[in-house]
Amino acid sequence: MSMLMQENDILKSKLLQHETIIENALDAVVIFDQDLNFINGNAAAYHLFQLPKKELCKRSLFDFLSLVPKDEVNQLFTSNNGEELKSKEIVVYLDNGQVKFLEISLRKQAIDKYDLAIIKDISFKKNLERERTINEQLFKDLFHRAVDGIVIFDEEGKFIDANGSFCASFEINIAHLNTYILRDFIDRKELIKLDKLWSMLKESGKAKGELPVLLKNGHKKIFEFTTTSNILNGYYMAIMRDITEKRSMEMKLYKSEERFREIFENAIDAIMIWNKKGEILKVNQAASRTFELSEDELVTTNVLDFVDQDSESFKKVKEQYFETGAIREELLFHMPNGENKELEFTSKMNIMDGHHLTIFRNVSERKKMDKILRESEQKFRKIFDGAMEGIVLFNHSFDVIEANSNARRILNLAVEDMISVNLCSLFFTNLPEGELANDHSNYWEEKTQEITYRHVNGEEKTLEFSLKYNINENMNLAVFRDVTEKRELEEQLRKSDTLNVVGELAAGIAHEIRNPMTALKGFIQLLEGSVQEDFSMYFNVITSELSRIESIITEFLILARPQAIKYLQKNICTIMKETIDLLNAQAILENVQIKLSIEGDIPSIYCEPNQLKQVFINVLKNAIEVMQNGGQIDVCIKQRDEKHLVVSIKDRGTGISEDKIKRLGQPFYTTKERGTGLGLMVSYKIIEEHRGNVQVESEEGKGTTFHMTLPINQK
Repeated sequence: MSMLMQENDILKSKLLQHETIIENALDAVVIFDQDLNFINGNAAAYHLFQLPKKELCKRSLFDFLSLVPKDEVNQLFTSNNGEELKSKEIVVYLDNGQVKFLEISLRKQAIDKYDLAIIKDISFKKNLERERTINEQLFKDLFHRAVDGIVIFDEEGKFIDANGSFCASFEINIAHLNTYILRDFIDRKELIKLDKLWSMLKESGKAKGELPVLLKNGHKKIFEFTTTSNILNGYYMAIMRDITEKRSMEMKLYKSEERFREIFENAIDAIMIWNKKGEILKVNQAASRTFELSEDELVTTNVLDFVDQDSESFKKVKEQYFETGAIREELLFHMPNGENKELEFTSKMNIMDGHHLTIFRNVSERKKMDKILRESEQKFRKIFDGAMEGIVLFNHSFDVIEANSNARRILNLAVEDMISVNLCSLFFTNLPEGELANDHSNYWEEKTQEITYRHVNGEEKTLEFSLKYNINENMNLAVFRDVTEKRELEEQLRKSDTLNVVGELAAGIAHEIRNPMTALKGFIQLLEGSVQEDFSMYFNVITSELSRIESIITEFLILARPQAIKYLQKNICTIMKETIDLLNAQAILENVQIKLSIEGDIPSIYCEPNQLKQVFINVLKNAIEVMQNGGQIDVCIKQRDEKHLVVSIKDRGTGISEDKIKRLGQPFYTTKERGTGLGLMVSYKIIEEHRGNVQVESEEGKGTTFHMTLPINQK
């Protein structure tokens, strides 16, 4: 009995040991029934499933296999031999939401009809494997997709592997990568840098810096590198970034900064850098001169110290500046010595680190000069616009720049027409091209000349004209005035004076001639009575001619004093026939034929017959005298309209130039060598007193035609 009790005690002791071992085991030990319901388990099992013993024993393993597809769940715990299931990995989803990876070993019917399972938590191991897989994939992606060049090389510098960026930067084919070593791309002068790289790698296992590279095509590049050792099977890995362009830009930036510094220090304009509070941070020498403080003193002041912050102009500038971030304006600045200066400034906000840049220029003197210039310009403008003469400004090409109102009025041109014309085309159309611009142009500048200006409508004006060259850069001055009326008045005055002299002379001559004419007339009458033979025809001619001379003398006196003209109604054709009969003898001697043409029925007119006969005699005698080689004189009488008729006398002489035609009728002006000019003067006077007019047409070398228009009635 004692033996049995002793064996039971031994068994109980062993069982207690086994229970203690199982309870304290690190792995979960679980007893399942045939349907994998939890029957019992150790503390590790309850901890693994995060449930108390009572709760877990109410559950089945299948409750935690929701993440395993249903078709795989039934096959998961099927054993081939029916006794022992080899270790399998399962994924369980706990009630608290945790997902765990478990390795389970199941022994069927290990304890009577119950199955025994040992479960290990391999979640940490799985996570590590997953992270390693992900890291490997990420490394591959980073290696091949990196913008920077990545190269793996051995201790001798031989390239083992490299990404596409490295091959592109070194301009080598990846298929030939293993044929190169790092030293192949280092210039001999730079090998000392490569040696330092190897030393740093051996000492600390890593190195970084810059390495100059010489490519096979001769191009040079600079790479920034980071190198680590033993990253993979004892190889080295270097990440290399091409900073050639960066270094080039840095060099350009450095040179740009140098240039800026030179400009800043040596600029003529004042330059000032200040912060958001208005505190002056940096100034150049020009700023020191402008604000009349040393550079050290200026950087201790505030930019607002120099302006009147209460002024409306400052408030407006400030508001605009903070709205736009940049401004160009002018303000009055107060200097430390009490002087005020007008400064033009350009300011830019946030040029660097939130600072402001302002460039100042002293425009005080310019303002004064502008004011003086404006006042001077206003004075000039008043004189220019108010001048009685026409004033034109033109350039060296004689293109009109500006003209005053009187110039436009005299020339009868609008503003737009005046600006678009050339001075030569206005006044000097008869001069050879370029004559005004040659050395003789001083002739026009030294004295006032008279020129004739012809309007577009044909009207002519006489202008007094003078030029002044180079009054300003590419600017000249022309001044002219209209003296047409003045010259006409002078001409009329001159004619009046001449007529006065001629009248006085005519009165004296007529008086002296009349006395002997009276004696001759008396003696002819006595002689006619005493002569017995029949000479009546001769006496009639002598008496007629003496009467004619007396009539001419009477007409001559018209110049001396007004005459009471007695108009009679006479046929002008008869008067012309009598005149032609009188001059036929002289015409025949000169081999000239006078042909009279009368168009239509010519009415009688009110006239003084003897005066008109005198006019016709004067014109016909002139026509005969100019036809030295003979020819025909055409006389035509026709009615122009209901109130006027025209007498035309056309010769075939040498003709008269246009400038001489204008002077016909002036006293003592004649185209004949021994003429006095009194004949045409008297003729013009007679036609004028008959309320008619004389027009002359002439062509040199072909002849001249006098058209005398007379009214039919003197009413």
